[in-house]
Amino acid sequence: PGRNPYSEPVERLNTLHPWLEHIKGLGCNALYIGPLFQSVGHGYETTDYYTLDGRLGTNETLKRFICRAHELGIRVVLDGVFNHVGRDFFAFRDLLQHREGSGYTDWFCHVNFRGNNRFGDGLRCDNWGGDDALVKLNQKNPAGRDYISNVIRFWVREFDIDGIRLDAADVLDHGFMQVLRCVANEVKPEFWLMGEVIHGNYSMWVNDRTLHSVTNYQLHQALFSGHNSNNYFEIAHTVDRMNSMGLRLYNFVDNHDVERIYSKLRNKAHFVPVHILLYTLPGVPSVYYGSEFGIEGRKVPGSDAPLRPALCLEHFGQNDLAGFIAALGRIRQSTGVLSHGDYQQLHLTNTQYAFSRSCGQWDVPVAVNSESR
Repeated sequence: PGRNPYSEPVERLNTLHPWLEHIKGLGCNALYIGPLFQSVGHGYETTDYYTLDGRLGTNETLKRFICRAHELGIRVVLDGVFNHVGRDFFAFRDLLQHREGSGYTDWFCHVNFRGNNRFGDGLRCDNWGGDDALVKLNQKNPAGRDYISNVIRFWVREFDIDGIRLDAADVLDHGFMQVLRCVANEVKPEFWLMGEVIHGNYSMWVNDRTLHSVTNYQLHQALFSGHNSNNYFEIAHTVDRMNSMGLRLYNFVDNHDVERIYSKLRNKAHFVPVHILLYTLPGVPSVYYGSEFGIEGRKVPGSDAPLRPALCLEHFGQNDLAGFIAALGRIRQSTGVLSHGDYQQLHLTNTQYAFSRSCGQWDVPVAVNSESR
């Protein structure tokens, strides 16, 4: 349901169990899943970081799900929405009730008791994206930092998660991210912090003190644009720029915020070279659920719902595109140089692109051709 009724939990998360076997079959070894904790509606207006959203089940539901993922060798990364909270978050409710007398005033940014908002609260404070339903946290506040740090410790202790994707990382305070990195180093070896970053110099966020990786929107844009315009120079130039940073970025061709790759490609046959590049270029490749089947999804005014449908795995059966993705997954897992090797461009024209990935005695050449047949 789009709105949380705050009623008895319903274990809808269990419907994802068949997908774990499918993920394993695709050759993927990690699952990043969107916000799961109690929220007002879409998940990004959190009201309780310690309780699984009742529309998905109970905390035990999530424990069983992650345990099963681990049995299959799949690590689980949860969405950490720490830039803002929903209006039902306990500290904001206290602020509304006690106003100047609240002990949580400094948990939020620029609280103004002489202002107002669209809810008629008789106060104003910063929000995210101009939406008063998303109340911005003050990440410089020590008590707030401790609270979120303890949330992460709880998620690891109770659910055994393996990492966090930080929502809206490009607007998070860097000192706050340094605190989160310290917590990540503390809770579990190889615990992974990945941030959502749209624009900018990625090395500002990815370094030894803050995050391990960020979303590679620049490569995402180049991969479909370069194929739609028969311009491998655009892709190669982007790869050179990204590679010069020396970072392992989170690569993707679509996600919950952008249109499906099969919808964006003018020539559907380019699905093949696009994914060959996704799996072989430097970085961490990822697949958005359903896109391995070549499903379509375009934005509509005022709603991203077409990008985020509920899918039933059984409806797809055998699918050539999914089989192709699974083959790439097997190649990726059996060829370590594709994960860690150096990159060198070998050949480049508008419609032909070749490069090698090298490490020690291994040298793996990759070539794609976008010319129509």
